[in-house]
Amino acid sequence: MNYNNLVLGIIFIPVIGALCLPLAGRVSSRLRNILSFLFILSSFILSLKLIPLVLTGKTILISQPFALGLNFTLLADNLAVFMTCVSSLISAVIVLFSFGYVSHYDNQNEYYCMVTLFLGAMMGLVFSANLILMYVFWEITAITSWRLIGFFRDKAYVLKADKAFLVTVFGSLIMLIGFISIFQQTGSFDLPLIKEAYKAQLIPNLIVGLILVGILSKSATLPFQTWLPDAGVAPSPVTALLHAAVLVKIGVYVFARIFIVNITPDILWHTIVPLIAGISAIVAAGAALIETDLKRIIAYSTISQIGFIFFGLSIGNSIAILGALLYILMHGLAKAGLFLCAGIIEQNTKTKDITKLGGLISTMPFTGVAFLACALSVMGIPPFGGFFSKYLVFSGALAEGRLWIVLIYLICAFMTIIYLFRVFNLIFLGKINIEAKEGSSIMVGSVVGLAVLSLAAGILIYYPYKFAQVATWQMLGALK
Repeated sequence: MNYNNLVLGIIFIPVIGALCLPLAGRVSSRLRNILSFLFILSSFILSLKLIPLVLTGKTILISQPFALGLNFTLLADNLAVFMTCVSSLISAVIVLFSFGYVSHYDNQNEYYCMVTLFLGAMMGLVFSANLILMYVFWEITAITSWRLIGFFRDKAYVLKADKAFLVTVFGSLIMLIGFISIFQQTGSFDLPLIKEAYKAQLIPNLIVGLILVGILSKSATLPFQTWLPDAGVAPSPVTALLHAAVLVKIGVYVFARIFIVNITPDILWHTIVPLIAGISAIVAAGAALIETDLKRIIAYSTISQIGFIFFGLSIGNSIAILGALLYILMHGLAKAGLFLCAGIIEQNTKTKDITKLGGLISTMPFTGVAFLACALSVMGIPPFGGFFSKYLVFSGALAEGRLWIVLIYLICAFMTIIYLFRVFNLIFLGKINIEAKEGSSIMVGSVVGLAVLSLAAGILIYYPYKFAQVATWQMLGALK
């Protein structure tokens, strides 16, 4: 088996395929939809084929040198394959859901093109082992998300899409300055060479700060968090894609790739990063407690939960990092389910105001049960997958004696339970205020599937646990 071709296929099947979708849409909308799903599904299937290799600790390196250090360098290790499996699986479900959700809207050719290109850019970023190549794919995700957030073309919606674009691009430009500073010190943009150059010294704090600006802006972490709730004007499959599968996970992935796998920052950052993320998590959870717009509540929840991932990664020991990686999977499955459920609710009730809803469990039982299951996973209730990721993050932090920061995140976890139960109660229980019915079978099937996966990921925790464990060992250099 030619593993190099598998890696290239994971990236370029959706990237090149996306460019063909507008043409396919002129022939047949059904053909376009199916092709989009198959392009993304192919990335997932090819990613699965890499698992047996990377579980042994082996890696795949593809390098084509160019001038000025701008090399086409790809690295497929356990961390990268873990991320591609998670992102492509959730993206495939989201595209399947889109068949029903966007079927009566305009701009469908652009929608499927942008979604597929979005996923392809994520795959490219995940495998990038050259900082400039990583930056290029990073910016492609910014452009595609800009178009997707402004999908409905209403002036107010376009302004919010512009805001998301400007905030994330501003952050990425600051990050680019950090990348160039690394090149000036090491003479390379390639991460393996940078790792060797910094083996005997710490990376300067200024460079760490510059890169973190880009990471935090993309992950919608304080003080750059305001663009993500505003992105709720996008179609629900888009918000699911942004929050669960791809966009906000880019930041935590790059944090892990640069600052855990390749470069060791000053120990000061092991306190600063979890503190920033903790404050961000608390503020967002507080906003979710008082918000009445369903999609904004779930968006604030995403900001809050991203804090837990940063917390686990920045603690730096194997237990906390393992929990953070599992968090990426568990949160992705559950949060995608919540946003897609929100899409069914909004489309069938014509409102996102949770105070105007009620009693929907009697008319939308499958959506209601799926929403509850996904919410329980986000809360961290056993035996759902979210419990194990939270447990490991807290265990890793306590093992380092970080009780004070654990207390901040425990408060945040308690607030998560309160605001998600509040949402479920106002929407699905009590008196019926708006008559509604279930969504199409493909939409309901998608949310039920994500709910089942959220539960199965907990019951069958051994398998994702072992995958994430090997990735953690490899990241920390304990697996050669």
